[in-house]
Amino acid sequence: MPEGLWHNCPECKSTIHEVDMKQRFRVCPTCDFHFTMTSGERIEMLVDPGSFEEIDAKLESVDALGFKSYTDKVKGYQQKTGLRDAVVSGRAEISGYPVTLAVMDFRFLGASMGSVAGEKITRAIEMATAEGRASIVVCASGGARMHEGILSLMQMAKTSGALARHAEAGLPYIPILTHPTTGGVTASFATLGDVILAEPKCMIGFAGPRVVKETTHQDLPKGFQTAEFMMEHGLVDLIVSRSELRDQLSRLLKFMLIKGRGTAGAAA
Repeated sequence: MPEGLWHNCPECKSTIHEVDMKQRFRVCPTCDFHFTMTSGERIEMLVDPGSFEEIDAKLESVDALGFKSYTDKVKGYQQKTGLRDAVVSGRAEISGYPVTLAVMDFRFLGASMGSVAGEKITRAIEMATAEGRASIVVCASGGARMHEGILSLMQMAKTSGALARHAEAGLPYIPILTHPTTGGVTASFATLGDVILAEPKCMIGFAGPRVVKETTHQDLPKGFQTAEFMMEHGLVDLIVSRSELRDQLSRLLKFMLIKGRGTAGAAA
């Protein structure tokens, strides 16, 4: 049996053929469980065919702190995933509306936010501001990349600053929260959107539930840190299944961005 031909759903235990997985954007046909997607699959699902133009493709992390085995670990994930780092970014169009899109790929070191991930997201936001585009970030992360210390933590402020300038230009920013979105990513650009979207049942939080429970010494509510819980408490605006995500983005962009606005519109 060829490897990767069949998949078992961790939610309902159904067996799903790879062809069905691709056709349904890696969503279980029985229980609607959302499997992990690669950055390439995300881009193909969201943007107009042939419109994606990657930027900053050659940026790579450096071992500025001399963290043991970090360089080898990065090289290993580069070989395993075919990516330079945890974020793929670029210009694109969604139903003809100009956007920049940055997609976090959980396969690369848990999509931890290091200096390169933060830089690529910041540059994508700044490009959107300069060119009058909407900015969209698909978030998925285990948090800050501890191997880079303060260089990782400073990405929270850097991305947030870029989003502040983007908002001052009157341009929309839409984050899409996927499973899991945690740590410094949640505490910065993931929750700063004009409209915050999330996939069903994805985990959203800062610290993990075990850490929260040990810190507060309280029993946590049922469904704590799920997208549904966060929507009930005002952190998330819309929960959108993958099959409807592109159409939902198109509707939002129709209201939030003038089609073909371009750089001149941004300057105005």
